[in-house]
Amino acid sequence: MTTMTNSTSKEQTFIHHLIELRDRLIRAGIGVLLVFVCLVYFSNDIYNFVATPLLSVIPEGGKMIATDVIAPFLVPIKLTLWISFFIAIPWVLYQIWSFVAPGLYQHEKKVVFPIIFTSVLLFYLGMAFAYYAVMPVMFKFLSGSAPSGVEIATDISKYLSTVLRLFFFFGIVFEIPIVLIILVSLQILKTENLIKKRPYIIVGVFTFSAIATPPDPFSMIIFATAALLLFEIGLYIGKRIEKRRALTEEDETTESSTEMSEKSSD
Repeated sequence: MTTMTNSTSKEQTFIHHLIELRDRLIRAGIGVLLVFVCLVYFSNDIYNFVATPLLSVIPEGGKMIATDVIAPFLVPIKLTLWISFFIAIPWVLYQIWSFVAPGLYQHEKKVVFPIIFTSVLLFYLGMAFAYYAVMPVMFKFLSGSAPSGVEIATDISKYLSTVLRLFFFFGIVFEIPIVLIILVSLQILKTENLIKKRPYIIVGVFTFSAIATPPDPFSMIIFATAALLLFEIGLYIGKRIEKRRALTEEDETTESSTEMSEKSSD
């Protein structure tokens, strides 16, 4: 009888968690939708702003084109929806945090919240870096490399795909320090091993950057350089974490030895 009661209780708890997860996801979706409703009227202006790095470097008279009938309407709407999601990321993560937080210890809550805040900030910095530092250089190079007699007319759908890919990958690559800090803090990785594997990491970063970025050398080099610089920052912080942990363990060992010696003398 007790077994049946425990089984029923566990099933009710599981269903309760599923209902709460559903509610949190709905709230997150509503948050994104509210931002979208506020921005959709300005969808064309948003697209023009995002297209500025390309429009500012193409020859005078150059324009962007739409090869699909519905593209002039659909592409700005699609971009606005993505921008709404990016803006609402703090709200989405807050809903995830509210679902997970009750199952965490107090000391875990103190650690997780700053990590989430920093992760969001770094993701935004990655997007800003892609827009202000990478895209102008990349599009200037690409437009300047066009043969004479070739008119540059970029399709707005393909431009959107390129921009979103840059935003996403640069946002992710800026998370490298946080990922390294977490893995080193949990003792899943050791900085000593990362230093030994640094040559392989460099090759892997350049290989990934060649896949993630458009096929031009400037964006690939900027992406790889940023990733390696952020890797070194994470590695440096990871070393300090390990050093602090070693000092703490040494102090605890010393205190334990002192207490044992005092007891033995008594």
